[in-house]
Amino acid sequence: MGDLLDPFQLKHLTLRNRIVSTSHAPNFVEDGHPRDRYRLYHEEKAKGGVALTMVGGSTNIAPDSPSVFGQLYAGDDSIVPWFKRLTDGVHKHGAAIMCQITHMGRRTAWDDGHWLPVLAPSGVRERAHRSFPKAMEQQDIDRVTDDFAAAARRCQHGGFDGIELLSHSHLLGQFLSPLTNLREDDYGGALENRLRLTLQVLDAVRAEVGPDFILSLRLTGDELIEDGLSAEDCIAAAQILAQSGHVDLLNILAGAPYDDLGLAEWVRPMGLPAAPHLGIAGRIRQAVRLPILHAGGIADIATARHALAEGHVDLVGMTRAQMADPYLVAKLQRGEEDRIRPCVGLGYCVDRVNQGKPAVCGQNAATGREETLPHIIEKTESRKKAVVIGGGPGGLEAARVCALRGHQVILFEASDRLGGQLNLAAKGMTRRQIWGAADWLISEVNVLGVEIRLNSYVEAQDVLSESPDLVIVATGGWPEPPAIPGSDLTVSSWDVLSGEVRITGDTLLIDEVGDHPAAVTADTLARAGAAVEIVSPDRTLLHDLGPTTSAVALRDLTANGVTFSCLQELTAVARDGNKLRASLRHVLTRSITERLVDHVVVEQGLAPMDALYHELKSQSKNLGQLDHQALIEGTDPFRTDNPDGRFQLARIGDAVTGRNLHAAILDALRVCKNF
Repeated sequence: MGDLLDPFQLKHLTLRNRIVSTSHAPNFVEDGHPRDRYRLYHEEKAKGGVALTMVGGSTNIAPDSPSVFGQLYAGDDSIVPWFKRLTDGVHKHGAAIMCQITHMGRRTAWDDGHWLPVLAPSGVRERAHRSFPKAMEQQDIDRVTDDFAAAARRCQHGGFDGIELLSHSHLLGQFLSPLTNLREDDYGGALENRLRLTLQVLDAVRAEVGPDFILSLRLTGDELIEDGLSAEDCIAAAQILAQSGHVDLLNILAGAPYDDLGLAEWVRPMGLPAAPHLGIAGRIRQAVRLPILHAGGIADIATARHALAEGHVDLVGMTRAQMADPYLVAKLQRGEEDRIRPCVGLGYCVDRVNQGKPAVCGQNAATGREETLPHIIEKTESRKKAVVIGGGPGGLEAARVCALRGHQVILFEASDRLGGQLNLAAKGMTRRQIWGAADWLISEVNVLGVEIRLNSYVEAQDVLSESPDLVIVATGGWPEPPAIPGSDLTVSSWDVLSGEVRITGDTLLIDEVGDHPAAVTADTLARAGAAVEIVSPDRTLLHDLGPTTSAVALRDLTANGVTFSCLQELTAVARDGNKLRASLRHVLTRSITERLVDHVVVEQGLAPMDALYHELKSQSKNLGQLDHQALIEGTDPFRTDNPDGRFQLARIGDAVTGRNLHAAILDALRVCKNF
């Protein structure tokens, strides 16, 4: 079975351990190419010890498979020089590198790229990507086969050790699945017919790249959906593909990502069980004599070890785990497993890509910003004193970075525990794993010797008495009541999550933000027995969340009896006997309706707690100001606007304005890394 750190022989290629970063599309492309940002992101994982990094998640091979979420485009030769820079960069750090290529079939958009018709085996629409596809003609099949071979050749010329063909849910998988293949010709009906295109593509690719180039296939192990591919179908397909002699590695996954919840089951955020499909991968491993790779919610070393020890896999995909900590392998090798920053399933990386934004890790601000931000903090030769006010994630990250720089660090926290708002965010069942982000930061500041003073509500003189060289104000924000008649009759989401108020009965939850706080509050209320209606002025529920986290949150809320109303805003609350009468206004028609309820809870974001910052400004060297261009470029952001000042001053996170966990951690790293 082997240990995670044991080498593995993949054809002629010796992998230095069993840990892989699987193909994904972080949306770092420029004109469809993997330029410096893309390269440095993957080089960091190679520096961190990964055995194999697979790049180019859903790299498109043809113009009728447009890149709708920031994928690479290998449909012409312009990408080859960029491939070569990427592969050279990864190879020099000792890792192997492969590229995934695909035709997305119906799983893309017709009104993007060159506005060509979307292709599929049959005219079956996918809810997630919404296109009505053209049923492919034989000429389309022949052309796409040639496109696969040409893209494979470009990858080989670009210096990759191999390629992966993506079948699952994309064009090859759409031909394989009876849900999407309704054809009555040689490409439909029996399993062998539905595999015909895949086998033709494998023949064409192998003829183009020769016998030694490694070929992986990302293949469904079970669609886990009625009338879809069964486990037996997938085992039989894997056996036929193995017998072709063209496949060197099978990358097995499960599920049917044809809607938002299906996508969430595939790329799992918190609120879903970890690594539920290991047994499916294991069944394929028992049925074929090919190495098996699996990735799907394997976020920690214990689960990865279990996957190997139980014989489910030969290689373990830990992709998001290495977005959280690209030095995961190196720390494991050094015996520092307890210092690995854990992926807690925030889902921020995946959801941002599906919203058309570049991926970032919710708790590691350096990921994807390797050009300007370090993963490894270098110690300075000039030891100074830093005072951090606030023990939330921003303050903890600031303390961690300053301590790694070698400074003396004192952290003041007004309450009796560290973690800040993550103490509240972890109250609901669906998102309770978020506490892992705070837990790691707390552990690190303790290991690094930060002096922590709890129950310390400090004023300006307390800070000045420490004679600091740097002051970081990370005091966060505070929920203010809504500016409406009867606002004193409402309570905030913080009141609920902190336990300050106990709520049962009919409850109206007003969500002015559209992010996780309202969902967590509703989850907490519903599980405590309240009948909850979420009211939002937005046209969609949980408007700012991406498809995976919103799908899981809405599934759990609906299962707990929560109801929803959109396009409504709260205008007034008044007493009506022992009830509250809430007036709601439709944001489009301006018509007024009323609800008679027991409680009104409001989630409308935070106002910064910045009084201490303003008290300290005049005595700071930089008057609290940071050079934005320096922050962007990763250089020292501190200025000397006040020559008589005594220290440098910065406020970060919600003490500036209400944002989120990632913004607070990014602020802290950018401000402190050069001090």
